[in-house]
Amino acid sequence: MPTRASVDLSNITDYVVNEGHGVKGLSEMGLKKLPKQYIQPIEERITKSTVILDDQIPVIDMSNWDIDNKLVGEKICNAAEKWGFFQIINHDISLEILESVKEATYRFFKQPAEEKNKHSKENSSTNNVRYGTSFTPKAEKALEWKDYLSLFYVSDEDAAALWPSALREEALDFLRNSEVVIKKLLEALMKGLNVKEIDQIKESLLMGSKRINVNYYPKCPNPELTVGVGRHSDVSTLTILLQDNIGGLYVKKLDSDTWVHVPPIQGALVINIGDALQIMSNGRYKSIEHRVMANGNNNRISVPIFVNPKPSDVIGPLAEVLESGEEPIYKQVLYSDYVKHFFRKAHDGKDTVDFAKIDN
Repeated sequence: MPTRASVDLSNITDYVVNEGHGVKGLSEMGLKKLPKQYIQPIEERITKSTVILDDQIPVIDMSNWDIDNKLVGEKICNAAEKWGFFQIINHDISLEILESVKEATYRFFKQPAEEKNKHSKENSSTNNVRYGTSFTPKAEKALEWKDYLSLFYVSDEDAAALWPSALREEALDFLRNSEVVIKKLLEALMKGLNVKEIDQIKESLLMGSKRINVNYYPKCPNPELTVGVGRHSDVSTLTILLQDNIGGLYVKKLDSDTWVHVPPIQGALVINIGDALQIMSNGRYKSIEHRVMANGNNNRISVPIFVNPKPSDVIGPLAEVLESGEEPIYKQVLYSDYVKHFFRKAHDGKDTVDFAKIDN
């Protein structure tokens, strides 16, 4: 294990980003002080004064779906409009599958830097597999305290050939088993938008592509000075997030400057609306800013599945939403253009969605 003396901390970017050690490598040196490259501006830090403790995102029990999917569906739509975030319990993905993917995440990140770095932007044989750190290091004024592996799903054959063996089967298992839940959630959300039936064209638009990420947030010196992930909303249709029992995810309360913690619930999944669905719903469903606090005592992991349109899809307000004469707020946008716009800059709250707004 490297010691502080053996690493030139004046060139952290080289050690962390280029050599693939990530912030995990920094954390394991036992640093007593946060390197300056990770110190966030004061306005980007999470402080007690902006966090409210007496509120929380809805928790929705999916076990009643087969008995009364209308009532469960109304709760889902209500949460999508008022919070943009909710947790689901009794969703039929077994605890065994969820625990396996968490274990596999640790297994991947425990590997030597050289092994993980085979999947970095510079070394990976495919754009569909990407290991990295922070978000967009070249565009960021301050780095985020996070390492990640991002896996774009094309097919089982593609995954077998290209995804790292340390977590391939477990990640695929989680993806496969999430399919039924995703379809139920989208069915409910579409009914709320006057879409009577999800045909093949709609299904392709809503969930034409999927990406699964595994995130690692190592224990951090001076966690109050940095962030695990900065303020952003997702570019997805929906995000399905498995978090561990450590906590640290914060969601911005609609129409306020306050933040609400999302407490870990054993076996639950956190669901949030992405920008693509905000655009398709013409702003009725809200894609909400969220961020992750660094932790001074524990390592934390999370595993999000991003359900997206296909890169070649054009997204805009759905025809059914505008049937009543409602004016469109958003223009028609090529989804790959939207995503490129998001990834070429640092996290900046909700600014990406303005890219799709119709100029008044």
